[in-house]
Amino acid sequence: MRRRTRSLIGTIVMLAFIIVYAPLAMALADSRISQTPAPVQAVLYALLGIAWIFPLMPLISWMGRNDGSDDAANGPPQPR
Repeated sequence: MRRRTRSLIGTIVMLAFIIVYAPLAMALADSRISQTPAPVQAVLYALLGIAWIFPLMPLISWMGRNDGSDDAANGPPQPR
């Protein structure tokens, strides 16, 4: 699969994930985190703010992979 196609698919998957994750994180913050002390709130809000990255790291890595993996079967790259 070409890198351009992977980027399109990955972007759509990321948007879908964030559309689901954001309301869930907001609901959690509104119901549970608001009842904790302020220093704990700060840590939890920071964790919720970056937690979406970890499930998407494999997807981002897949999207950024070079097209060169298919070139190994076709021989060395040709000059353009």
